[in-house]
Amino acid sequence: MSRPESRITKRFAQLKADKRAGLVTYITAGDPDAEISYQILKGLPGAGADLIELGMPFTDPMADGPSIQLAGQRALKAGMTVEKTFDMVRRFRKETGDNDTPILLMGYYNLVYQRGPEKFCKDAAAAGVDGFILVDLPPEEADELKPHASANGLDTVLLTAPTTDDARLPAVLKFASGFVYFVSVLGITGTKSATEEAVRTHVERIKRHTKLPVGVGFGIRTPEQAAAVARHADAAVVGTAIIDHVKAGLDDKGRAKPELVPGVFAYIKALVDGVRGVRKA
Repeated sequence: MSRPESRITKRFAQLKADKRAGLVTYITAGDPDAEISYQILKGLPGAGADLIELGMPFTDPMADGPSIQLAGQRALKAGMTVEKTFDMVRRFRKETGDNDTPILLMGYYNLVYQRGPEKFCKDAAAAGVDGFILVDLPPEEADELKPHASANGLDTVLLTAPTTDDARLPAVLKFASGFVYFVSVLGITGTKSATEEAVRTHVERIKRHTKLPVGVGFGIRTPEQAAAVARHADAAVVGTAIIDHVKAGLDDKGRAKPELVPGVFAYIKALVDGVRGVRKA
């Protein structure tokens, strides 16, 4: 029996039909606290986000730059847990009635391992999650998670980088579903950006190996950069710059100022204008 089409697959098919790229937005669950974080999550689709990455705060986020590390620290200090992250997704699905916008959990495999991959996947699916991006899960280890994810209708989005050569790509793509996440620069999140030419070259190379959509992230900050990615990839992924807008909305005691949530949405709408200004053939 074939697996039903996932929300992620449906969303990328709709983007293709609309002849445009998508915008994938990242926020950290619980940053700066559970309620403000939920208000941001709830409003992301209305602001124009096509897919949502919800970061699971973790004590040792080795792939993340200072902005997302600090966001995780704020969330952990506010009491955010994996269970509460599931609750956020469950509440989103119930209160908004939105059963179309894909939500992916992004984080580190330790959080899956602690709960056990089978239970983690069951609980995530029950909450309304659509897939995972686990930055420290290499393809050689992905078979620990993939069967349980597939059994629960969850996509496993795997990462490729500029150093992922043609010999390595098939090993990565073997376990990938939903889309392929191309990390456009080497190093941690939010520290530098790739040139448009580099993005074009790598996206074309990845697409020679797979029919999956390709999302490009790490280093996108401006509508112009988002548009440059949208010209070549199927989605632009923005995280650190959004988290920086969350931080900018905090007072000197770490409390949310009234302009925090509207400021985040105004920034995302500017990115949306950049992405949607690019028409695909």
